[in-house]
Amino acid sequence: MTTQHLVQSGDVGDWDQAIYAFLAEKERRSGSMRTVRAYSGMLYRFFGTLGKPPDQVTAPEIFGYAHGNGLSGKKPSSVTINARIACLSSFYRFLIRMSLISANPCDQLERPKATPAPPRGLTAVDIKRLLEALPDNPVGLRDRAIILTLTLTGRRRSEVLNLKAGDLIPDGDAVFYSYRGKGGKHGKREMPQPALRAIQQALEAFGKDLAAMKPNDSLWPSSVDGARGITSGTFYGNLRRYFKAAGLPLSGVHIFRHSAAKLRREAGESVEQVSRFLDHSSLAVTSVYLRQLEGDRDTTWQQVAANLGILDV
Repeated sequence: MTTQHLVQSGDVGDWDQAIYAFLAEKERRSGSMRTVRAYSGMLYRFFGTLGKPPDQVTAPEIFGYAHGNGLSGKKPSSVTINARIACLSSFYRFLIRMSLISANPCDQLERPKATPAPPRGLTAVDIKRLLEALPDNPVGLRDRAIILTLTLTGRRRSEVLNLKAGDLIPDGDAVFYSYRGKGGKHGKREMPQPALRAIQQALEAFGKDLAAMKPNDSLWPSSVDGARGITSGTFYGNLRRYFKAAGLPLSGVHIFRHSAAKLRREAGESVEQVSRFLDHSSLAVTSVYLRQLEGDRDTTWQQVAANLGILDV
């Protein structure tokens, strides 16, 4: 039985129990099953292929795994290398805290400078084109509601796709939604009316009444019968088709968070307001985020050019 199967079944040995406990803690702290699945996959591939227990692993073996070709056969990017090392390093730090080992072999590795793609956001015109490309059927209405909720709330993919009927809370003329954010942070925000109307329309198309739904029923049904919601993978697959139909560059779900920040800034919100909107840990994070999205405006070149006598008027 593989480590992955052991973790899923609960029939675990000493080291497998440690992996199970580590993943459980990661899920509790991050609130993201996507992160847990990614970490589980990396740990399983590394230890399953190597065939050694954690206390016998060397730094060169981790280096070889981190820089080795993946399942696609392609050379890993700096982002992937860092993610692999970060996963194993986090696991070894956990083992040290549990007094199972005394040293972290990842500490001996130098991590490559990551060069992730700069964030970019969709314009309002882009989002209109994307929405127009959606089919006029229950699936299209549901995906439209998801896109509007992502764009108008600025929430992360897991925070939106995990929303249940019980997370919507009427309060006077408004409806609020509760969510579990990054790091286990809980929040409560007003659900923008266009997103709420889109959700109600989509549910009606699936034959569901929001007021009659059970608290644990997903807001994003995958079928008329049953309470299970759409999976992240299914939505991403649909989204790729929508981008192609709209004539827009293919992108991931996170682009809607970028778009939300960009559109809020263009609407006149301050950096402080955008930071609170995104639940960023500091204004510095938001400033970098917005600078990458907007670019640095040069407000002085005209004066310099005028002084040089080369300013066209």
